[in-house]
Amino acid sequence: MMKTIRSQVVLAVVVSLASAVGFAQAAGEATYKAKCQACHGATGTPSAGMVKAMAVKPVSDPEVKKLTVDEMIAITKTGKGKMKPVTGLTDAQLKDVVGYYRSLGK
Repeated sequence: MMKTIRSQVVLAVVVSLASAVGFAQAAGEATYKAKCQACHGATGTPSAGMVKAMAVKPVSDPEVKKLTVDEMIAITKTGKGKMKPVTGLTDAQLKDVVGYYRSLGK
């Protein structure tokens, strides 16, 4: 009987965590589409025109991949090169959108 209860509790925790991760990714995706996709592309690969005009690198670029989450959040807040700062997002939203963006490169 104890094993069954314990198994059900563990299952409930796993389902809750999976739901939270899925929600964060969905929130990150929505923010990415609203604030980032125009320049960085739907799949994290910018258009040739955007690469030429703004020097935007794809998420798969080694220089982008080596950035930490905190570095990417800082770049988003302050801008870099021709990229202007993104405003109106909370730290939690920034973390979600960076997580989503990084997932595009996998």
